Amino acid sequence: MKLAVNWNDLDDQLYKDFWDQNVRQFWVDEEIPVSEDKLMWESGAISDTERDTYEKILAGLTLLDTVQGGDGMPNIAMKTENLHAKAVFTFQAMMEQMHAKSYSTIFSTLSTMARINELFEWVHENDFMQQKAAIVDSYYNNIDSDEDYYLSLAASVMLETFLFYSGFFFPLYMAGQGKLIRSGEIINLIIRDEEVHGKFSGILAQRELGKFDEPTQLKLKTKVIELMESLYVLEISYTNELYKELGLEEEVLTYVKYNADRALENLGLETYFNVTHDQVNPLVINGIDTNTKNHDFFSTKGNGYIKSTNIAPIDDDVFNV
Repeated sequence: MKLAVNWNDLDDQLYKDFWDQNVRQFWVDEEIPVSEDKLMWESGAISDTERDTYEKILAGLTLLDTVQGGDGMPNIAMKTENLHAKAVFTFQAMMEQMHAKSYSTIFSTLSTMARINELFEWVHENDFMQQKAAIVDSYYNNIDSDEDYYLSLAASVMLETFLFYSGFFFPLYMAGQGKLIRSGEIINLIIRDEEVHGKFSGILAQRELGKFDEPTQLKLKTKVIELMESLYVLEISYTNELYKELGLEEEVLTYVKYNADRALENLGLETYFNVTHDQVNPLVINGIDTNTKNHDFFSTKGNGYIKSTNIAPIDDDVFNV
């Protein structure tokens, strides 16, 4: 017998809170006037190395969003018994596809078709990107037990709160200097989504972990740390490849470690690197602040945009387990 989801019969208000927050944050890439970045992109204000790094970062993020939107969220949703939670996951899967499409909007505005094809070929051949995607995807495609389900949620948090953020560094760094502001607005909107996605998966993961006995919990926590460590090793190589010519690799790796700790916090686990926000480049820390920001009158939609009815900002009380 198939059941219909009944939003008038909630067994947990948490699911409605997250559904509402996702809906309030809904956006589409065409709402951001990326074309305003084109003049700066073609001027001498941005070096060839910066352009190359920017494009490759977005191409890599496209791959990860494609995995999350096509395999991650849908597969987790299929294994989720609660129909309200399943609905939240499928909505979030759609937004992951929106994120992937938004990068193509930036590409089509700033790059030639030949260059775009070259970038996607680079992603297909980059060992570090492919290994990261394959590791996370392996958790999504092998959910055969309760333990597997927990680990798939943990892998999702690692992707949403950890892996994405090494790619976010450079667009935020550039926007913080007044460069490629409109593309930076898209990144801010994506970050706002990922904050909610990672928090939702993290809360459900914590609940799942609590269902196991203590020895099993310890075993699963160890597996999560091992996953994080393996991904961090790849992040080191990937970061050095992308950022070394710009001399930013150490700053990026500090930021990567900061976000690895945030992912562990979302999972209710102890931090590993113990990097604090004041150790991260302030331009980037300011960029990941998802509180509503002021934008000029002519911006169609800024990174702080929320619909004008029934406004409810994110706060800690919304997400209490």
